Amino acid sequence: MGAVCCRPQPIDFDGDVNLFHFVLLRCVGKGAFGKVRVVQHKQTRNLYALKYINKAKCVKMKAVANIIQERRLLEEIDHAFVVNMRYAFQDDENCFFVLDLMLGGDLRFHLDRLGSLPEETVRFYMAELSSALAYLHDHRIIHRDLKPDNILLDEQGHAHLTDFNIAVHYTEHKQLTGVAGSMAYMAPEILAKRGYTFNIDWWSLGVCAYELIFGRRPFRGKTNSDLTYSIAKDPLRFPEDAESRCTRAGIQALRGFLERDPAKRMGWSPNEGMGALRRHAWFESIDWETLEDKKQTSPFIPDSKKANFDASHELEELLLEDNPLKARQRKVQDITSLSAEMRQMEEQFTPYDFKKMQRRSYYPQNQQLVSTATSSSGPASSRPVTPMTIANDGTQEDYALKHRGRSYDGYDVDVPATPVTPVNPQMNQYVSEKDI
Repeated sequence: MGAVCCRPQPIDFDGDVNLFHFVLLRCVGKGAFGKVRVVQHKQTRNLYALKYINKAKCVKMKAVANIIQERRLLEEIDHAFVVNMRYAFQDDENCFFVLDLMLGGDLRFHLDRLGSLPEETVRFYMAELSSALAYLHDHRIIHRDLKPDNILLDEQGHAHLTDFNIAVHYTEHKQLTGVAGSMAYMAPEILAKRGYTFNIDWWSLGVCAYELIFGRRPFRGKTNSDLTYSIAKDPLRFPEDAESRCTRAGIQALRGFLERDPAKRMGWSPNEGMGALRRHAWFESIDWETLEDKKQTSPFIPDSKKANFDASHELEELLLEDNPLKARQRKVQDITSLSAEMRQMEEQFTPYDFKKMQRRSYYPQNQQLVSTATSSSGPASSRPVTPMTIANDGTQEDYALKHRGRSYDGYDVDVPATPVTPVNPQMNQYVSEKDI
């Protein structure tokens, strides 16, 4: 009798995606409102990264708008060098993002371990990330938080951009003025509050390239004021041994990315695309035609026999978790009895399944663009997940949620324009959005 009553309920894979569709594996990351763990889809056997965010904490910290904005923006994009969303859903306690699994760790992890990376490796990553940024900017999206922490490697060592929590759509008709991002990687026009657009991502990419090659950032300061002054005024200097670590073409490329005049900065442009960047001498070894197919071998391949993330997350999950994650049936509830914030999540954090739904944009100016890009491939046109084996260790996608002052649908959130307490005072994360 006991065996009958304890028999598991059959899983409806034809219905909306939910946590019952996945096997929960190891925890590999921790953020402000939840964690990241490896999961396996029970039907397809594919591995993914599951990022889950506690809804009560989101409401308490007035971050509901962030979650909905990120969810909607990720439904719009699908690119070879982006950590793409494959599924989204919620239960009574959490909102879930199911993302491409990156087994190679983030570049901050590898930079801390190695001190710096060879120029050849950095150039390869910059080419892949340039392709991702060009795709985003072509879809009128600015990432605004590009840094080594948000660049993840797959098993083969290809770079992918992640964490779209403060990404935002832009328009050619109005520049943004809100201060948002990680301070050490902010472009000077953000800190000057004189208005900015997509060009800021290329500055951040330049800071990343410089830091990866030389093991230090180009602009530094002991205080926020000193750092702001350095970014705005200090000349771009290189270490004494720069010539032994970077070619002349590489230094020229760094100067191009770190050009203070946005109009002269190297990167994608609406008129020429990536033409000028691709023609630059530093990228002459890159085969741009096959880059996005990932047919080129990365100069650096992470060691699959080692954990490329902080292993303490798994130990913490085992020893300290009071309410471990598990699949639970949703309770029947009257949505009108919920708080405005909880109701907003119920109504707007809608399920997404990349095998059943086309990519689309909630941003009016982008709807035709996304429709054109996906209509020829059908509902299951999203890029397939890179094949992986379950024996390898997982990814680290730390979910450091930043406050913003506006949701996509115009819900105003009263958020003070103060920095989040950082691990490194030179990497303060600011968000102050009042005019987007």
